[in-house]
Amino acid sequence: MIDANPAKAEAEALDIAQGTPLGNVVRVQAGGFEGCREAGIAVITAGAKQKPGETRLDLLERNASLLRSITGSILGAGFRGIILVISNPVDVLTWLVREQSGLPASRVIGSGTILDSARLREYMSRHCRVSPQNVHAYVLGEHGDTSVPAWSMLSIAGVRLVDFCPSCGRDCRILRVKEDARRYVREAAAAIIRAKGSTYYAIAQAVSVLIRAIVHDERRVLPVSTVHPEFGGVRDTAFSLPTLIGAGGAEQVLEVSLAGEEQEELAASVRFVAGAIAGVRRRT
Repeated sequence: MIDANPAKAEAEALDIAQGTPLGNVVRVQAGGFEGCREAGIAVITAGAKQKPGETRLDLLERNASLLRSITGSILGAGFRGIILVISNPVDVLTWLVREQSGLPASRVIGSGTILDSARLREYMSRHCRVSPQNVHAYVLGEHGDTSVPAWSMLSIAGVRLVDFCPSCGRDCRILRVKEDARRYVREAAAAIIRAKGSTYYAIAQAVSVLIRAIVHDERRVLPVSTVHPEFGGVRDTAFSLPTLIGAGGAEQVLEVSLAGEEQEELAASVRFVAGAIAGVRRRT
């Protein structure tokens, strides 16, 4: 664990290490960037906290220079593994780390919309009164206010939502459900930040799932953010699509078939991220 405040890093490492006898036995320690030399995965979580009323993009100015510095330090230590970017705005910063590092796009992965997708699954599981394990859904595009719930891909135990709803017996208005779910996904983080300052647990679970997929070569499909050479005429932009994750990192981006309006929303989301990236380029 590496932190600008070494005492905090030591305390965090100690706090985790003291729990290892009660769970999985791992070695946890604090140190400097030299510890990255032999690492297979480096996880960047550093960044300014999102304040109440502040968007993820508002963090960009404060976090861009920080991630440039961290990326340089990681690579300067001789690191040649896979970098995971968790800091916000995650899509723009994923692009920035990829640009700064020169690593292949498959080895710079942002947490993207893993958490957004989990939030959508959690909401729909409560609404439809089924286990979230049986709700299969993806949120695509930006991790932010232009995120796109892919309703045409959502299913409950393999049954499409439009087919599941009539059999449920609740007589829901599906358009209202979709709108409420979209609002929940986009506003969930802000509600948590207002109440307790930051989000911790769900994003930690999301990153744990991502790391496990790499370490164990699970070839698991996750909606992560990677740099795409081209999408809908927009070049060199990071955003989330379902991606096969294995030992090589982001091994394959899957082609998805979306409804017409979803495709348009995704294209708009990509353009939005591209605009933010263009702003970083101008300031570099």
